[in-house]
Order: sequence, then C-alpha cells, then structure tokens
Amino acid sequence: MSQRRSASAGDRRLVPISLPRLRSSTRVPPLPRFLCLLAALAVLAGLSRAAPAADCAVKAAPSPGGLAAVGDYRPTLQVCSSEDGRRAFAIRTLTVGGERLALLADPEALTTRLERAACWTCRDASEDELAPTRMGRAIAASAGAPGIAHRGFLENAGLVRGAPAGAFVTGDLCPSARPLDRGFFAELETTGPHAPVALSISGLWLERHGADFRWLTDQRDSGRLAILWVNHTFTHPYRRKIPDASNFLLSRRVDPEREILDTERLLIANGETPSLFFRFPGLVSSDPLMQTVRRFHLVTLGADAWLAIGQKPGPGSIVLVHPNGNEPEGLRRFAADVARGAIARPLEPLTAAPQ
Repeated sequence: MSQRRSASAGDRRLVPISLPRLRSSTRVPPLPRFLCLLAALAVLAGLSRAAPAADCAVKAAPSPGGLAAVGDYRPTLQVCSSEDGRRAFAIRTLTVGGERLALLADPEALTTRLERAACWTCRDASEDELAPTRMGRAIAASAGAPGIAHRGFLENAGLVRGAPAGAFVTGDLCPSARPLDRGFFAELETTGPHAPVALSISGLWLERHGADFRWLTDQRDSGRLAILWVNHTFTHPYRRKIPDASNFLLSRRVDPEREILDTERLLIANGETPSLFFRFPGLVSSDPLMQTVRRFHLVTLGADAWLAIGQKPGPGSIVLVHPNGNEPEGLRRFAADVARGAIARPLEPLTAAPQ
C-alpha cells in the first residue's frame, strides 16, 4: 500500500491507493508495466520531496537553560532556497540541542521563522540583493527616519506610522517589579479574535515574569491574541535623573550588540521567534545606534501616539502603551479611546505597517 495526495486542492490529507502487483504470471505488455512503475516512483518521489518542508519548521521547546540553550548565535545575511521552491533570507544562524538552525525572514511578508539549516541551500547575500525587497526598503526607511534630533541623541527615530488606515497597537514590557496588567489585554481582545499586538519585550522582564509570559503565549495559542515579539533590548538600561544623551543605550559600558542578540536568544530559548522589529528603550537613540540596528537587519520602531504623554491616535498610528504595570494612565486612555472609537479600526498587525 502506498499513498498519494488527495486530488482535491482543498483537501491536503494523505489517502491510500493501491499499486498494481507486478507478478511474472501477469500478462501485462512491457510498456504499460514500465509506465506503471514510473507513475509509482513519481508519487513516492513527490511525497519524499514534500516531507522535508513539513519537517523543517522548528518550535524550540522552552529550555530551563535560558541563554545557554541557544549557542553559536551569529548575525548573517544569506539568500536561501529549499527543495520545494521556497525562498527566504537568513539573518541569524544558531545551534539548539546540537542541531543547526536558521532564523529566516520572508522579505515581502516581513515574517520570521526558525527552520533546520539542513533543509535549505544558502549563500552569502549582498545588501544590494536585499535592498529592492519590502524588507530591505523597510529597514532602510526606518534607519533614515531620525525623528527629533537633540544635542547628543535622537528621539523617536524610526517607523512611527503605518501605511494602512487602521491602528497598530504596541506594548512595551520594560523591566518592572509589578505584574503584567492583564486587564489591558482583556480590553484588547474586545476588538475581535486574534487581536494583533506587537509586544516590545526586554530580556529582564522575561526572566522575571515567567508566569505572565506563559499567560501571554496561552492567550496567543487560544486565538485571542496575535502577538509579534519586538526586541526591546536585554537589560533596558535606564538611570533616573541622568540626561537622555547619557542614558538608555547611550549609557557607558553598554554593549548594544549584546543587548540586541541576547534578547533574541532568550526568546528562542523560551520557545518563541524574534521578529524583524526593534524598539529603543525610551525611544532614545543616536546615528551610530541606528546603524547598528540596520546592520542586524531590523526595522527600528518608534510611535506617534504614546498615550500616557497625551499623544492622540489617528489613522495609521503606531500606538504605544506600557502593560508592564508601570504606566496605568496610558492603559486607561487606551480603554477610553477604544470605547469612543478613537483607536482606528481595524487593528492592524505591525508587519503591515511598512510600505
């Protein structure tokens, strides 16, 4: 007994078929018998090619080892193709459990996924090859958007508005001693199933809020939320009463590259996939920091409606709140804006924001 794909395009189940038994006593002319063999081999070959595509995707199981579970983590830029015709750009290579993996980006959909490196044929790519793609354009546009230039730092640089008319809801999970404000997510869920939200997560928040993190992934897995994980650095450096030009990632003895890459590693160690988006702590950056983010092939994310400081949302707004327990005023205003229709509908996934 062999198997073939169902002939119906909408039915992808494997259904059994019977192949002819070729016995010497059977009077089958040589040519038809040969064609039967070719047909059987073609079916089996098709199945053998399709199987690796299904087996390539990886969802790493959460590891108690934390960062140590994700080794040999390296930035790269490679153009990759698979046997079933898929194409992607690899932006990171890594090892988990002794197996080589790649963090792959769809250059048009702006989505990412972890897959086994053995499933892909990759070669080094140039920035010129990435540039004409939607991903390349989004990275370049955000890196070239300086926001407000101050003496010694940039404020709110990067992507601040989306192309569609709906709103893009983002929530920052900076390090906090307070629990996650789950009421905000209950409010968000009233907007419809699979409510899109981009959560800018810091490594220290994740390390200290394991139960809240698992609650979020449960909400996602149940279909209530559609979560995109935005990189918000590992330690989110911040010191009170220090000028912005010497604070956040501009603080002394801060390694921006490690802040970015270790956050990605920790997400992967916890069974999740980093996205193509990055948000600076405090929305404070500099030209060199913007180029660091660009070199890692990430889209810098700002906001044009930080609700807690009185900014008003409109069509295409990237809305910013802090559901980490530190900014209840922004969440109160979000609930009021949703109730009176000031948050433009439909809510949009962040991947739809760049043109």
